[in-house]
Amino acid sequence: MSEYAQNMLKKILTADNTESFLNETVGESYHSYSGAVEEALKKYAIPCKIRELAKEQGKIRILDFCFGLGYNSAMAISVALQENPDCEIEVVGLENDVEIIKRIPEVNPPIPYYQNYKRIQPIHQEKNHPGSWGLSDGTVSVKVLLGDARETVKQLPADYFDAIFYDPFSPKTMPELWSMELFQEMARVMKSSALLATYSCARTVRENMSKAGLLYDEGPIVGRRGPGTVATKWV
Repeated sequence: MSEYAQNMLKKILTADNTESFLNETVGESYHSYSGAVEEALKKYAIPCKIRELAKEQGKIRILDFCFGLGYNSAMAISVALQENPDCEIEVVGLENDVEIIKRIPEVNPPIPYYQNYKRIQPIHQEKNHPGSWGLSDGTVSVKVLLGDARETVKQLPADYFDAIFYDPFSPKTMPELWSMELFQEMARVMKSSALLATYSCARTVRENMSKAGLLYDEGPIVGRRGPGTVATKWV
């Protein structure tokens, strides 16, 4: 299967009546069956203190690692604008599968800003290159870089992001996306005050974070037995 081959996607309904997709090629869904919208709020927006950033800074830069349907960053935008309607928000997403981006118009999560995500479209395409998609809406900009995240992350500037939503498929399914080298890239692009949130608490994940210069702590327990993980940079 080629790097950008189409994955088999099947629409599912999570426990909070939010639509998501099962990637039948990978064998995992893009969101927790316990509730996709709940997950976006409680595993990412709240732990990364998006509301507080909107109030105190008025400007937020978010890296949505493995963008998928965009629920996590759309929720963060909604939370930020609710707190501060004038907040400037920049989202950069990394995503390997353009097919899941194309499915955004098919879902209707109860996330206020999500209707805007349905206007996301190709903004840069090259022959034999996946390119990027995006949208611009007042004080909000969203850009999704398509391709292998291990490579596209290298395009991002250092010390840039206030928050990272780290949401690949599981370490068991895609261990290459939970490596020390990738967490070193996360540490590189994070501001000194930034927070990284992920749903995984796997021992190898946390060990790789630590080796990469990240200090981790327990994240919230949402729809799982174990907690997620929240990490900061060693300073």
